[in-house]
Amino acid sequence: MSETAETSAKRPPPGEAPRDRLRTLGVVRQWLGMSGDEYGTRAKRTFLYSLAIAAAMVGVVNTINVITIQHDDPGAGLAGPLIWEGSSWITFVLFFWIPWLGWQLAPPWVRPRWKFLIHIPTALAFSLAHVGGFVLIRDFAYRLAGSQYQFGAFGPEFRYEFGKDALGYILFFGCFTLVDHLLRQQALTAHPSQSHTFDIRDGAKLTRVRLDDIFAITSAGNYVEFVLRDGRRLLMRSPLSALETELGPRGFVRTHRSWLVNAEQVTALKPEGSGDYTVELQTLTVPLSRRFPDALARLRRE
Repeated sequence: MSETAETSAKRPPPGEAPRDRLRTLGVVRQWLGMSGDEYGTRAKRTFLYSLAIAAAMVGVVNTINVITIQHDDPGAGLAGPLIWEGSSWITFVLFFWIPWLGWQLAPPWVRPRWKFLIHIPTALAFSLAHVGGFVLIRDFAYRLAGSQYQFGAFGPEFRYEFGKDALGYILFFGCFTLVDHLLRQQALTAHPSQSHTFDIRDGAKLTRVRLDDIFAITSAGNYVEFVLRDGRRLLMRSPLSALETELGPRGFVRTHRSWLVNAEQVTALKPEGSGDYTVELQTLTVPLSRRFPDALARLRRE
């Protein structure tokens, strides 16, 4: 095959690359809460509600710190503590999107679990941004007052601040998870009919299907593939973990790192040895890994 022909063979079909870029943009818009669909709207509300809760809690802590400093060192004055704690609160709000990004990349239900390692660099980035931000604000405020701010030796001081920021990062992670769960439960309560259908989105195309027509969902690279009762296999750009979160309360079970199954459509469980099973549905079989013992127990129960 000539070089030109080989290059042509590897070239994606016309329109495929732009479509993929549009799909990627759509996922980013969902993360930012700008997509206008259910997932995007919930993401926006989760971020804003969590920010409001966290800002209020951190503000209370900063206020307590000011009162404590005034009590322990009355001669310190009020301006200094207000600048210290106020600058910390401002930069916390400005960089709250970093823990949010970490939560989006690796929420509690992410698979495989090693993806949780992403929280190490994101927590470090959050602390660096937080500390660097409040140092700049304090230095600017002190210069306006004709003085000079001394942060101290960066290494020891940053280790101290990172310990507090890491704890805050964990609390923010929990806040995102709780708020997202409450919003999903609220949506199901407010719109009970939505518990019977699901919208499969492929770019601008939307296909609404009944949940009992979905046999299983499998991971396919950056997409997931829905296996339907009528034989159709529809693609949607989404991580399987996100669908596990959304459809788990509605009868779907994670049986493998690459598979979700509709528990109501399971017809048999066949042991394969070493703790693994094969899940039989009407038109296909799906693996059940021994790494998902809760799935086995749930399918046996149901």
